[in-house]
Amino acid sequence: MRPTRAVVDLARIRQNLQALRSCVAGNVRQMAVVKADAYGHGAVPVARTALANGVEWLAVATVAEGLELRDAGVTAPILVLGPIPIEDAVPAVSGKLAVTVCSRDGAAQLAAAAAAAGAPAAVHVKVDTGMGRLGVGAEEAVEFTSWVAGQPGLHLGGVFSHFAAADETDLTFACLQLERFAGILAALGQRGISAPLRHMANSAATLVLPESHLDLVRNGIAIYGLYPSPETPRTVELQPALRWETAICHLKTVPPNTPLSYGCTFHTRRESRIATLPVGYADGYPRLLSNRGRVVVGGHLAPVVGRVCMDMILADVTDIPAVACGDPVLLIGRAGAAEVSADDIASLCGTINYEVTCAIGKRVPRHYPTGRPAAR
Repeated sequence: MRPTRAVVDLARIRQNLQALRSCVAGNVRQMAVVKADAYGHGAVPVARTALANGVEWLAVATVAEGLELRDAGVTAPILVLGPIPIEDAVPAVSGKLAVTVCSRDGAAQLAAAAAAAGAPAAVHVKVDTGMGRLGVGAEEAVEFTSWVAGQPGLHLGGVFSHFAAADETDLTFACLQLERFAGILAALGQRGISAPLRHMANSAATLVLPESHLDLVRNGIAIYGLYPSPETPRTVELQPALRWETAICHLKTVPPNTPLSYGCTFHTRRESRIATLPVGYADGYPRLLSNRGRVVVGGHLAPVVGRVCMDMILADVTDIPAVACGDPVLLIGRAGAAEVSADDIASLCGTINYEVTCAIGKRVPRHYPTGRPAAR
């Protein structure tokens, strides 16, 4: 069996949820964002863990992601954060998924799907307060939400928005967005429209903007033990839940000036011990780490040498004693004082930790040593 796998510690996810819970008032509900296969950690096990530890809502990006959870026996409320195509309207309603709406056409399609299913469609209105990506414009939000609230077949379950810059040092724009959203909620209240759930806080805002917590907070990256950005204050301690590991599959000793891997971009400068590892860019290990990355072998850091291949990489283990075929290697994780984190990889690749874990491919099996929580 190929030794490359991602090990997800559900106990750490529980600890992170508890830490995030300590940031909010007791009456504030929690939503766990498990889209993109729980940021690469496995949507079903993470959802079950979250629901067993005080989370009341789940969030996904697509109807297919929501139905995967339903098929696994998850009955808790699920919000689809992204827009859905017309052909997904009936499955969404039949699957009892709450759906984001921000246009009359989309809301009308859901109302028709509700009529076909013989059940009301739960909707959350999304308001664009400054993200510029999805949502009804702030100037139209009150009128649109009032219209949605009056549509037969639609149940207004929530009104929400999304921060564009809550993970930055300067929170001026985040506070402006929150002010806009508060004004919309106040105007809706004056019309006698009260959505059961008002929500805006993402992981960063949960940590640094308590005034944004409202009725519910939507935590994503923080659940997995990663901070939203290097600028986000470490107001609570989070523990990375994912360890990415493999094992040495081949060892060789080569003389000085030996070219390694595609393009011969690396030449040894001395007699070197080179380890081959069965992982590559097809598994989500970035090709940008060619001649730049590091892995942990025997409690020491070893440089990645040569270009990252589709299925294999090379590491120079010359300075690490007693290395043998079959020895474990960490691509992400800590052994003793040596560590490679998702943030380290993101920094080398000019990206963010979200992308690093999301990119770990489907052919890398996920392993859950702490067990399988019951469905809810």
